[in-house]
Amino acid sequence: MKEIFVQAQADHIESLFKATPLAAIEELVWNALDANAREVQIDLVMNPLGGIEAIRVSDDGTGIDVLKVDSTFGSLGGSWKRAGAAEGARRLHGRHGRGRFKAFALGTVVEWRTTMRVGSDLISFLIKGEAERPGVFTLDAASPGPGTGTEVYVCNTRANCASLLDTAGAVETLASKFALYLKSYPSVKIFFNGIPVTPVIVQKKESDYRIETADGAAANLKIIEWKRRFVGAGRLVWAGSDGFQLHEQSAAVRSGGIAFTAYLVSPRFAELGRENAFLMEELNPEVASYMAAARAKLKEHFAAANANRAAAMIASWKADGIYPYGDDEPEETTRRFDETAPKVVAGFEDFAAMKPGDKKIIFSLIKSSLR
Repeated sequence: MKEIFVQAQADHIESLFKATPLAAIEELVWNALDANAREVQIDLVMNPLGGIEAIRVSDDGTGIDVLKVDSTFGSLGGSWKRAGAAEGARRLHGRHGRGRFKAFALGTVVEWRTTMRVGSDLISFLIKGEAERPGVFTLDAASPGPGTGTEVYVCNTRANCASLLDTAGAVETLASKFALYLKSYPSVKIFFNGIPVTPVIVQKKESDYRIETADGAAANLKIIEWKRRFVGAGRLVWAGSDGFQLHEQSAAVRSGGIAFTAYLVSPRFAELGRENAFLMEELNPEVASYMAAARAKLKEHFAAANANRAAAMIASWKADGIYPYGDDEPEETTRRFDETAPKVVAGFEDFAAMKPGDKKIIFSLIKSSLR
């Protein structure tokens, strides 16, 4: 057994353990994709009581280069990926050597079971770390696996990992994070508990626009509307033309209850990322100009979407015979109701499933308040 010591203070390393369960899983998936994985499996290992006993993230990538394990696991603030762009055809995500520590946000014991190819041979190793010994990893040889790849096995899971039992929410959140990457590399597959993580099955609508800043710079804006609301919706993601996500922030626009993620895409953003321009967000003039153009288009998009949605709602209410006005009502009266009622019912997640009588009661209350 060999011990690897990280060159950093323990409290600094422990600060990297802090992340939401899905954010930690996102980092592990990025690590797999950076190793040229074509398929990534995220599985929850359940105990007899229905709780999460362990979390496994496995891939069929090239594996961790054990010949460089001292620098891979023993350094912080640097990464093999910083100079590794030529090692694979895809763009690399991590460059700061911090991603592996996010695994400890899921549980206190983490094992990396990895197999790499050296010449014509497969070599396997087991790397293990414990939260009680931050910055110390052990390395042991293991029996060769059937092929290259890495399995990250996290046990002694933390209490907040119970949020991962919301499978639909987890799939939607991960789909929003990897949407552009998966579109850029359609051969890559990600699964969460056997369910494909793909925007196609969780998105409701996709819209593409070309925006232009006041300075004449242009970018593409992709708006994906999701089938349901989830934590992390309503974000604006900055990405390079290859789908690599560089920064994300609140879109800061009202969508009328529509769950969405907006992706602002331009080859220029990679350079802005290298300049750390996104850290300043709107304090940087160039970032602010793109942001203003994107928000203007988002407001325009949702104004049209909500107008169309409201018109469809009202038409269905009339067809169902629950619209509270007759044909002889003044236009001003019905117009006020038509503007107000769709906004009110948007606050009821189960409105569509309500009985017609219950809907009539709500409409009567809206009608009375307008009167």
